[in-house]
Amino acid sequence: MVWHGGGRSRPGGRSYGGRVGALLLGVFLLAAGPAVAGDGADLTTLTAAELQPRLASGEITAVAVTEAFLARIAAVDDAGPRLGAVIEINPDARAIAADLDAYRAAHGVKGPLHGLPVLLKANIDTGDAMATHAGSLALAEHRAPRDAHHVARLRHAGAVILGKTNLSEWANFRSTRSTSGWSSLGGQTRNPHVLDRNPCGSSSGSAVAVAARLAPLAVGTETDGSIVCPSSINGIVGIKPTVGTVSRHGIIPIAHTQDTAGPMARTVRDAALLLEAMIGADPADAGARAYPDGSPALLPDPERTDLEGLRIGVYRGYAGAGDYPAVDSVFESAVAHLRSLGADVVDPIELAPDDAIYEAEYEVLLHEFKAGLNDYLASHPVPADRDSLAGLIAWNRDHAASVMPHFGQEIFLESATRGGLDADAYRQALADGPLRMRRLLGEALDAHGVDAMITAAGSFAWKTDWLGGDRFMVGSSSLAAMSGFPSVAVPAGDVRGLPVGVAFVGRPFTEPTLIQIADVFERTTAARLEPRFLDTLER
Repeated sequence: MVWHGGGRSRPGGRSYGGRVGALLLGVFLLAAGPAVAGDGADLTTLTAAELQPRLASGEITAVAVTEAFLARIAAVDDAGPRLGAVIEINPDARAIAADLDAYRAAHGVKGPLHGLPVLLKANIDTGDAMATHAGSLALAEHRAPRDAHHVARLRHAGAVILGKTNLSEWANFRSTRSTSGWSSLGGQTRNPHVLDRNPCGSSSGSAVAVAARLAPLAVGTETDGSIVCPSSINGIVGIKPTVGTVSRHGIIPIAHTQDTAGPMARTVRDAALLLEAMIGADPADAGARAYPDGSPALLPDPERTDLEGLRIGVYRGYAGAGDYPAVDSVFESAVAHLRSLGADVVDPIELAPDDAIYEAEYEVLLHEFKAGLNDYLASHPVPADRDSLAGLIAWNRDHAASVMPHFGQEIFLESATRGGLDADAYRQALADGPLRMRRLLGEALDAHGVDAMITAAGSFAWKTDWLGGDRFMVGSSSLAAMSGFPSVAVPAGDVRGLPVGVAFVGRPFTEPTLIQIADVFERTTAARLEPRFLDTLER
């Protein structure tokens, strides 16, 4: 089973401190032409790594970069294709950018993300005017008292927190019949490549925003597939780090055993840059796993063009293997490309988890969701009738017409029946699910002596269907998700213009190796597609 787990926000819209004002700003900026760098480059076409030195030198300002992306959001997300990716704009974004420009003039660069706009998934706490609601109308007015730990680190590194992104409501953990990218507060996020296709989830808005150049960087969260799947389907890079290396404190939880935040970007280098800033020890996260040697150096060597000396295994047991020949073809080409780059390819890696392991995973999620969500709500300023899972269930039922017009809350109801984390059923499920997967995957990687493993990250995007729900045709996210191991999704090809990605999976704390492999693969394939914003695919 795979879980692709200010003013005022309002259904179907966002606050700019005046939505009309933002649209007028966008019209003004567009009429004056795109914001450009000294060499004439449209700032929104530049990667974070390209913006970084220009900001540091003063060639461009943080205010100019922020205004450029705000105009892009107004033109593409609000007008134009209407992607529904950004659910709220930070009313302090311009002021933050101005302060950073003043800081640079007086003191130099504040940190590696100085002046770079970053969007956050709307289940991540910010101690500012923006709401943290997981896409649910039930928490529409909830404002966290402080930043999530990794958000504080991003601010310290000089990031401009630009806004928050839409997501699959409650990170796709409310209903077994949910539609990815839909929330009662933000509506439906659309795939920028073909608009009637699904963006996958739950980090739908973050992936779409990056693909459509609404921001150079975004943060998503994953429990099982919620970074990897939307990254693959929208044609961008997503990193699900080793669980615990990015603090989970300040994220509306599903399950502490598997939850993590991670970076999403157009290039591997940009994603690594963002992840470096996010990783850091946090005493408030009791399950955090300190990264060896403190803060890791994750940026790949840009001069490397081969994979000589690396041993990479091939996992062909991904869900849907053989069912979609076009996806399998992209995967085969990716494997062949690794050989051409000089990697020692071990094909196949033998690993065959049975159905029982996924059933146990679901049981773990149900137990941990109830415990974790109740703890989160009890420690945050939410209305008394919504400060527990039981309260949310009742509130959803009473507001079903607006909160549950397309699907229900079967998972909420099921989770509410579970016992605590001291229950024998929970302990057994933990042993039979995540802990067993960690052992199986570790043993498989060790038995074959590989540095990493390649597998299919997902399928091409399916048509969004509010009646039938999602169609997860191809996937492998549970391997890394359940084990807590890191995974990097990277574009590998397409099926009729719909992106398809692969994922590189490795042992805990091997992000530097995975990132280097993915970077060489990315630069030598150039498989990433710019969105075309097609209404539908022609027959």
